[in-house]
Amino acid sequence: MRVELLDETIRDGQQSLWGMRMRAGMALPVAHLLDRTGFRVIDFAGSSMFEVLVKYCREDPWEGLDLLRGAIRRTPMRGGMRANAAVSFGVTPDALMDTWMRRLNEHGLRSFWIYDCLFGWPKMARLARVAKEYGSEVAGTVFFSLSPVHTDGYFAARAAEMAAVPEIDTILLYDTAGVLDVERMRTLVPALQAAASGKPLEFHSNNLMGTSGLAYVEAVQLGVTILHTASRPMANGASVPSTESVVRNLSLMGHEHSVDTGLLAPVAEHFRAVGKAAGYPVDQVSEYDLFGAVHQIPGGMTGTLRNQLAQHGMSDRLDEVLTETAAVRRDFGYPIMATPFSQLVGTQAVLNVVAGERYAVVPDEVVAYAAGHYGTPPAPVDAHVLDRIMASPRAAEVVARPPEEPTIEELRRHYGTGTDDDELILRALLPAEAVDAMRAAGPVRRDYPLSGSEVDQVRALLAATGSPYLRVVTETMDLELRKSSEVSGAGKPSRPV
Repeated sequence: MRVELLDETIRDGQQSLWGMRMRAGMALPVAHLLDRTGFRVIDFAGSSMFEVLVKYCREDPWEGLDLLRGAIRRTPMRGGMRANAAVSFGVTPDALMDTWMRRLNEHGLRSFWIYDCLFGWPKMARLARVAKEYGSEVAGTVFFSLSPVHTDGYFAARAAEMAAVPEIDTILLYDTAGVLDVERMRTLVPALQAAASGKPLEFHSNNLMGTSGLAYVEAVQLGVTILHTASRPMANGASVPSTESVVRNLSLMGHEHSVDTGLLAPVAEHFRAVGKAAGYPVDQVSEYDLFGAVHQIPGGMTGTLRNQLAQHGMSDRLDEVLTETAAVRRDFGYPIMATPFSQLVGTQAVLNVVAGERYAVVPDEVVAYAAGHYGTPPAPVDAHVLDRIMASPRAAEVVARPPEEPTIEELRRHYGTGTDDDELILRALLPAEAVDAMRAAGPVRRDYPLSGSEVDQVRALLAATGSPYLRVVTETMDLELRKSSEVSGAGKPSRPV
């Protein structure tokens, strides 16, 4: 059997390990190698990536996308779309979502995974139809979760709804917490295959529990033909299994793949060097932790909770918050723990612990969830908790204001962007001051400095000395340099050593 790999190095790998802070210049030097490696698709863009690049990296995500698309010419690049929102934990107007899909296509993306954690498939279908205006591939996403509600039958029904949409090409089984074990796979995967009506299954499992590699082996044995992987330094931990390990396992199992393994090492060496230079984690190791199956929080969200507790001087209470997260999720009717519900559930858990009283403080987004603004929860919200939520000070106002649906013309007029829909998307989804600061920062860098402390010392010495010759000896380096601007002999520049 031939198994195709979808590369997650510059999307989920960096989202899970680097908090979406991979700039275009960090990937551009090896983008052409990723393109030649033989992946089915290279995953890249998502609204959270745009948010982080603008707000924290002061980098234009549209320009970065164009640079990478220019280097990745033969392999389709993928974007991720939450069916009812971009960036915000609220709900984004349909007109803006459709424009977001069109602009990503017009910048060269030709594959998309579309999801809604409450499985609002009509909105997913609408976006899939927009993608098909450009001939793009569309994956409908089934997020896996453990709960009394999320049975094989429940997931099969959702997969059947998506498979019935002609514009959806594949069904993506996505396990954000890495809790799908081999025993459950043996009943779930056949149920999904039957519901998919012949459409291929993709499998994505974040390796938080350390068992996703085994899950991939079982998936292939059950007939799954598309797996999501990442370059080894960007793999494992909260990310997906490494491409290196998966291709080896496929070969040992006697299956075929199209990956040029000779290109894996230079790509890995590059991202390892970039990660170390930037101070970001690489080469993560996953350990089996049963507690992960209790709270089912994605890896990146754990860091967010830790930061929230640190702001209140309660960093030592993380385990208490994780336990409370499981309780809040149960109260909320077991929403799947992915954006935005992992954030809503986790934030409410932090507030419950910090306040010392459950639901004494309730964010507007939790009220909107309980009011059904996001869709129908998998199970009813606990009646007592619902009463507490609706008794919060702003509940009546939030409930009375369901999400608005302005037209694209109204949005363009409101933000003053004319026909520049790239700018409209940024202005509508992000603070104006963040967009202005990003614009002021100048063009996107096409590389990333990989110098370590010793190279920085050499540069400082060269700048400080007037000598045309310099030798630096440390425990790990013996470096001899001559300034190439110096002239020797018959007017020829001296040769640097």
